[in-house]
Amino acid sequence: MTRILIVEDDSDIVHIAKAYLEKDGFQVDVAKDGLIGFEKATQFPPNLIVLDWMLPGLDGLTFLERLRKAQKTPVIMLTARTEEVDRLKGLALADDYITKPFSPKELVARVKAVLRRLESADVTPTVITHGNLTIDPARRVALRGEIPLELTVLEFDLLYTFAKSPGRVFRRDELLERVWGRDYDGVDRVVDVHVSNLRQKLEPDPDHPSYLLTIRGIGYKLTTARGGSRESLTTP
Repeated sequence: MTRILIVEDDSDIVHIAKAYLEKDGFQVDVAKDGLIGFEKATQFPPNLIVLDWMLPGLDGLTFLERLRKAQKTPVIMLTARTEEVDRLKGLALADDYITKPFSPKELVARVKAVLRRLESADVTPTVITHGNLTIDPARRVALRGEIPLELTVLEFDLLYTFAKSPGRVFRRDELLERVWGRDYDGVDRVVDVHVSNLRQKLEPDPDHPSYLLTIRGIGYKLTTARGGSRESLTTP
């Protein structure tokens, strides 16, 4: 059974979210404190974590930063903060983001969408190799030479999308649909944030990328040849 961990200190939200998720067949565990939630997440990793931003004991962003050093469990952030800068900050590490108040049906739909992305990534086991870059979708492993890249779920899916069509230029709206899904209704700048984060892990020199290039005014592409055009990240 798919296990969901809810880390949230609002009893009303916990009660409703737990009821709707269990109705859809998920096994749900709960923690109302960030430190307790982190202990549960690391000792008994769930399939997905629903994580509040503002928590006692350990706030959501610190929770997520520490979690990413230990595991790649997908995370959906919950928060009452609606400013775009906060949304981008949360999505830089999380796999999805829902602002309060929200519909419990929307939460269930988002949970299913994130889990669906993980499942769909495993249906094509072909290993992709471009130069010294190797991507194994079945094991969800990416290597630059012999160096493993510590990627989040979305970063891996983004890289895999580029690698399946090397040299193709993707617009941000195309990447949102392919990686985040058609139901995603957040800001499109999230693509820029994840491309920037991916470059930090993929590129030997992130300020002068040689793998993942910006095509000004259009979008991004994975170059088919190392040492090609070098461009810095700009808004397409």
